[in-house]
Amino acid sequence: MLRNGLEPWHLLILAIVVIALFGSKKLPDTARALGKSMRILKSEAKAMKETDVQAPRTDPHA
Repeated sequence: MLRNGLEPWHLLILAIVVIALFGSKKLPDTARALGKSMRILKSEAKAMKETDVQAPRTDPHA
């Protein structure tokens, strides 16, 4: 059943459903908000990695 994964007609149906749910006028705003959220998430993850590398690790059992 799902042996071939997503085929082009699956993506077409998905696009039609998304347009029907959100409307064509809200899609650019939704995409912009999603992109902004992804940039924030990436920057926060990068900041957490940098903080983790800079902070010395202490062993509470030592």
